[in-house]
Amino acid sequence: MSGSGERLHGVRVAVLLEDGFEDLEFWVPVMRLREEGAEVRVVGTEAGVTARGKHCLTASSDVAAEDVSAEEFDAVVVPGGWAPDKMRRHAAMTGLVGRAHSQGKVIGLICHAGLVGISAGIVRGSKATGSLGIKDDLVNAGAEWVDRPAFRDGNIVWGRVVEDIPDFCKELVAALTAGG
Repeated sequence: MSGSGERLHGVRVAVLLEDGFEDLEFWVPVMRLREEGAEVRVVGTEAGVTARGKHCLTASSDVAAEDVSAEEFDAVVVPGGWAPDKMRRHAAMTGLVGRAHSQGKVIGLICHAGLVGISAGIVRGSKATGSLGIKDDLVNAGAEWVDRPAFRDGNIVWGRVVEDIPDFCKELVAALTAGG
């Protein structure tokens, strides 16, 4: 019998990291995915760099975005905060998200992470949510705004804000679970 901690055994997930990440939107999905048995690698602009979250928690990157490929992962998760506005300026990060999306991998975007999705060119024609602060950006990029805590549209898992992290994690785990 398989326990709940084994549902994502063998699943490889990249979680993007940059200064100004929303602490809970980074750490809760990382812990939730690890709890389910996923192998989580933290991908930054450089390897071994410690980033500081909006509320002063820290996290360190395992590897640089330019040193990984979408083929290595089953999913890419982007936390919100101020970090997505910085991440979107790095071609290696947006390229990783864009290639993973085109390969049908799960892409998790919460809060301001939709900015990375916009720059990666993956939001046009999709239903999208996030922080109200990026609603116009998403709509102008061709997405249809949906005001719901979390949902999947194709291979993108969308989450709105910090309060919706439980719903976001539930959708993310479901998307990564066989038959989910």
